[in-house]
Amino acid sequence: MLENALIMVAIIFIINVVYVSMFTVRMIFTLKGKRYIAALVGMFEIVIYVIGLGLVLDNLNEIQNLIAYALGFGLGVIVGSMIEEKLALGYIVVNVTSSNPDIKFTQQIREKGFGVTSWYAYGMEGDRLAMQILTPRKYELSLYELIQEIDPKAFIISYEPKQIHGGFWVKQVKKSKIQKHHEELVEEHEKEKEEEG
Repeated sequence: MLENALIMVAIIFIINVVYVSMFTVRMIFTLKGKRYIAALVGMFEIVIYVIGLGLVLDNLNEIQNLIAYALGFGLGVIVGSMIEEKLALGYIVVNVTSSNPDIKFTQQIREKGFGVTSWYAYGMEGDRLAMQILTPRKYELSLYELIQEIDPKAFIISYEPKQIHGGFWVKQVKKSKIQKHHEELVEEHEKEKEEEG
């Protein structure tokens, strides 16, 4: 009897982790405009949801099932957000303001394969260099590290564009440069960890 109860708790827990993770992934695809993939994920999501909810509702007198459902929901949110980070779909725009307009900032960023538009600006304390940088989301952290290397005092704001139209950015060439830079940063981090450990 106890074994059956534990199996039921485990099933409900796993079902809810999977359901909430799929819900998160579906929402991401929907927001990115990938409606057909979102619809496909949604079909599987709803089947899993109905099965999990049915198991809990059929056994409402068993408090452990309700607890498993709640814990599965919570863990599903965490797993879903981890999946979202790994997928890293789309692009981000990073606005950077450097307090030193003499730094060869734009050139160094372009050499790493990022799309950059720059202009001179004037701030409260004088001349500035302002830049708008476009990058695939999966290279976002690499870009932040590169910016910090060039100018540790740079002011950075990033956002996800809803739509991109026009502009000049040869994806194949630029992505391979960005990928190379990203791999170099990963290798540096791994060497630092080995030296620390």
